[in-house]
Amino acid sequence: MRSVCFRGIRTLQPGCLSPRRIALGPMPLKAGQIIYASLSTGRSSWKSSGVPVRASTVRISGPPALARIHTTAVVSSAAATVTATTEAPSPVPYIPPTTGLLSVLPKSWVPYAELIRLDKPTGSYYLFFPCLFSTLMAAPMVEPAMASPASVAGTTLLFFTGAIIMRGAGCTINDLWDRNLDPHVTRTRLRPIARGAVTPFNALVFTGAQLLAGLAVLLQFPTSCLFYGIPSLALVAIYPLAKRVTYYPQFVLGLTFSWGAIMGFPALGIDLLSNSAALAASAFLYTSNIAWTVLYDMIYAHMDIKDDAKAGIKSIALKHAAQTKAVLMGLGAVQIGLLAAAGVASGAGPAFFVGSCGGALATLGIMIKRVKLESVKNCWWWFVNGCLLTGGVISLGLSADYLVRYNKQRTEEKKKIEA
Repeated sequence: MRSVCFRGIRTLQPGCLSPRRIALGPMPLKAGQIIYASLSTGRSSWKSSGVPVRASTVRISGPPALARIHTTAVVSSAAATVTATTEAPSPVPYIPPTTGLLSVLPKSWVPYAELIRLDKPTGSYYLFFPCLFSTLMAAPMVEPAMASPASVAGTTLLFFTGAIIMRGAGCTINDLWDRNLDPHVTRTRLRPIARGAVTPFNALVFTGAQLLAGLAVLLQFPTSCLFYGIPSLALVAIYPLAKRVTYYPQFVLGLTFSWGAIMGFPALGIDLLSNSAALAASAFLYTSNIAWTVLYDMIYAHMDIKDDAKAGIKSIALKHAAQTKAVLMGLGAVQIGLLAAAGVASGAGPAFFVGSCGGALATLGIMIKRVKLESVKNCWWWFVNGCLLTGGVISLGLSADYLVRYNKQRTEEKKKIEA
């Protein structure tokens, strides 16, 4: 029997239109079968039904990452003819943005705006909140007088600007490392580098420009901030590699995204090496934010859990899929406990413990209870809104504590002057 080839199967890689083959070769089967070759990551499945067919077999060749395609080979038992039909649902094509901020940008700018996730600012908020926490916690510890509200506001604005820039640089570096993985994941296959809208070389040049812009922001802080800030760049660069070697890349992400929990202290002129209370507060705050990062990114990882398994990407969601809620509760407890320890070390008052620690306990508890890990949309909703809820209440508690302590100091100074 001659082998017959059916063409028209395409790989998942965008822009790859080269045909692949399914070849029919000789192998004895029972008459009266329909042979189904179902291609998904290079594996085949078979079904039987009572339709007269000629004995045949299906041999599958091609790369391992193939679209979901069902090819039915029907061979008549009465004639030496072969009929094949191929169903290959085309992946959703890229559609340029028609609403929002990206829709008003020049077309040539849009891929770069997408590269830094300008239309998805949640990541910038997650990078900014630790900076805000440390600034508000450090402000009452500045000596001989607490940092003024104007100084706190100016420092916060610089941190927000830096968070946007450095988050964008981190996304670009991540997409450069993942340029051969992203095409195989449904959520990421249309990212600019993955779909070919931005070349790796241009992305590399763009990364350099972003890092220079971040350095310009960093230079606006006291010189000591350079020594604390520059080491974080190594973590930004190695995070994408962690996904290839460990099931806990979220921990490396936590080390990276939480770095701002240290930076607020030197930004306001506090020398951590000579101030043991500030050093302890920053250490507890930093580790608290690491636990928070792992918590929210574990929820985020559940959006890609199926595609990650196929593409060989490791994550804590895959490692502990059956115990996710228990792990999340444990991380929440660690986060709040370390946050409270930071408050004790910094001399925080009731406003912090009630507002920040109590508020975090409430918002995290609600999120962990209500998040539906099997739903991509629900995981995304909690990833976005959980950021604002938990980050917001911690910030409000810290702000209230700072203002109470600042006003108390002002009152005491006024009494001294009047006396």
